[in-house]
Amino acid sequence: MKKHTTDEDVLILAIESSCDETAASVVKNGRQVLSNVISSQIALHTLYGGVVPEIASRKHIEKINQVIEEALLQAGVTLEEITAVGVTYGPGLVGALLVGVAEAKAIAYAAKKPLVGVHHIEGHVSANFIEHPDLEPPFVCLIVSGGHTHLVIVKDYGEFEILGRTRDDAAGEAFDKVARSVGLGYPGGPKVDKAAKEGNKHAVEFPRAKVEGAPYDFSFSGLKSAVLNYINHAQMKGEEINVADLAASFQNAVVEALVSRAVAAAKEFGYDKLAIAGGVASNSALREAMKEACEKEHLSFYYPSPIFCTDNAAMIGVAAYYEYINGTRHGWDLNAVPNLKLGER
Repeated sequence: MKKHTTDEDVLILAIESSCDETAASVVKNGRQVLSNVISSQIALHTLYGGVVPEIASRKHIEKINQVIEEALLQAGVTLEEITAVGVTYGPGLVGALLVGVAEAKAIAYAAKKPLVGVHHIEGHVSANFIEHPDLEPPFVCLIVSGGHTHLVIVKDYGEFEILGRTRDDAAGEAFDKVARSVGLGYPGGPKVDKAAKEGNKHAVEFPRAKVEGAPYDFSFSGLKSAVLNYINHAQMKGEEINVADLAASFQNAVVEALVSRAVAAAKEFGYDKLAIAGGVASNSALREAMKEACEKEHLSFYYPSPIFCTDNAAMIGVAAYYEYINGTRHGWDLNAVPNLKLGER
């Protein structure tokens, strides 16, 4: 990895629109966030119990110019002063991604600035660099969000080795489905987290799936089915469900699966730094359990503030900075890649 050595500041204007947040940020020299503007669509999608892709795309088109203008205004910089434009180009919802990519290309072309496409998951990992100036690769990172569950070694900035991933549902997806089935509503993660605080996490012992021959892979569909079966049985018998106990027990099963694999990987591969990232990384039970496990195993534990866990453009700006100084440039043919794999270019 080439280090940035010139005296000139590098200012990245970053755009993120992969799902239902329209976000823009200005990041200075990879670690300093000058602005972080997020326009959330949660209230809109709550009406439908989940993200509706067409509505998300339309909302991005409505909001994106305002969000970018606000980000530049808050940062106190003009487009002329920006060094490069960074944008999420995958993975995500194709219509939503296209809005951000088209906008970034238009701005970069008009302002004659380099264009840097960023992998959304790389952005999540990079969120850890914002508040931890001492954190540098290599380290192990667990990425958990609505669409992704990955366990990786961050070998260098933008360089990853995937140790494990989910074989079916992502952890956040399982949270959403369980929340919906017990009437907690959308978004599932925060709702389950809140309900679980009042419950007994050992009230129901749900299964913990292991993937044969792949110790670091995850599987949450069996756990989700077990929860749904439990609910159905209770309803058929006319028994009342203790939602807090159910939420706590389900959450405990997910957290145990995540923590045990992440800590085991750090130990096996000889890393003393472990980080978490992604929307589910703001879950209080996961943070607490991971903290405890890391203390016990003498590992340094890193996690972003909740605002940098959910989708935001600051994390994209950080990732774009390291890609930029490493020579990554994209042409005007940059396109949205909804199923972009980590490590793909």
